[in-house]
Amino acid sequence: MLNRRHLRIKVLQILYAYFQTEDRDGYRFEKELMRSIEKMYDMYLYYLLVFEEQTIFADRRIDERLNKVRPTQDDLNPNRKFANNQIFKHFALNTDLKRQSEAHKINWVGAVENDLMKKLFLNLTETEIYQEYMNNGVHSFEDDKQFALNIFKTEIANFELLHDFFENQSIYWIDDIDLVCSMVLKTIKLIPENGSINAPILTLYKDEEDERAFTETLFRKTIQDDAKNDVLIQKLTENWELDRIAKMDIILLKMALTEFTAMTSVPKKVTLNEYIEISKFYSTPKSQQFINGILDKAVAMLDKEGQVKKTGRGLIN
Repeated sequence: MLNRRHLRIKVLQILYAYFQTEDRDGYRFEKELMRSIEKMYDMYLYYLLVFEEQTIFADRRIDERLNKVRPTQDDLNPNRKFANNQIFKHFALNTDLKRQSEAHKINWVGAVENDLMKKLFLNLTETEIYQEYMNNGVHSFEDDKQFALNIFKTEIANFELLHDFFENQSIYWIDDIDLVCSMVLKTIKLIPENGSINAPILTLYKDEEDERAFTETLFRKTIQDDAKNDVLIQKLTENWELDRIAKMDIILLKMALTEFTAMTSVPKKVTLNEYIEISKFYSTPKSQQFINGILDKAVAMLDKEGQVKKTGRGLIN
C-alpha cells in the first residue's frame, strides 16, 4: 500500500516537529513516526467499510417505503440497483476486510458515526452520478464497478464531514487522505468479476521488514548526522544565510544528504528526484529549483570525497 515517497513524507513531518521542539527525545518521536504510519491503515479500513454502510441505509430506505400505510407503485417496486451493487456487496462480505477491521477495532458503530454515514448516503442519492446510475437500465459487473469508482472519487473521497471526522481521529490524516483514497480506488479496480469474497485487501507494506528498516534508518541517521549535515549545507549554501532558508528546505536537504551517504541501496537519481518532488508540495514555490541546485552540488562534492557508496546492480547512479 505504502510507497517510499510517502514514507519519506512521514519522516519529514516528524522531523519537522522534532527540530521545532526543545524536547528532542528521538525515541519518543520515532514511536510517533511509526504510529502515524500504522494509523494510515485505519483510515483505509474506514473507507472500505463505508460501502457496506451505504447498502445498509439503502436497504433501510427501501424497507421504510414498502411499509408505508399507502405505498406508491414505486415504493412497491423499488430500484435495488444501489443496494445490490456488486462492488459494495463484495466489501460487505469480504472476510479479510472483516478480520482486519476487527483486529484494528475500526467500524462505523456509534451515534456520531451512524449519523455521518446517514448524511453521506443522503448526499450520494442527490448526486447526478447516482441518478444516472440508477436510471441507465444497465445491470452488469462493469457498470457497478465504474459507478463505485466514480462515486468514491468524486463524492465519498471529497465529503467534508468525513474529512472532519478523520481530522479529529489523527492530526496526520488530512495529509494522508489522497494516498489512502488512491489505494481504495486501486482496491476496487483489482476486484475481479465473480471474485472470491475471501480476496485479500491491500496490506500496509509491500515488504514490511525492508520498508520499516528504510524508515527507521532515514529518521535515525538524519538526526545522528545533523551536525555534520549542517556543516555541509553551510558549504553548499555559502552565498545564502541559513536563517533565511525555509526550515522545511533545510530538513529536506538533510534527509537527502542522509540518503546519499547512508542508504547504499537507493540510487542517487532516485533520491534527487524524490526530494525535488516532495518540495513542490511541502515547501515554498522556489524550493524546487533551490533544492535541485544544492543537491546537484552535494552529489558532486560527496562523490569527489568518496562519501557516496552505492551497492547493487544499477545503483552507481
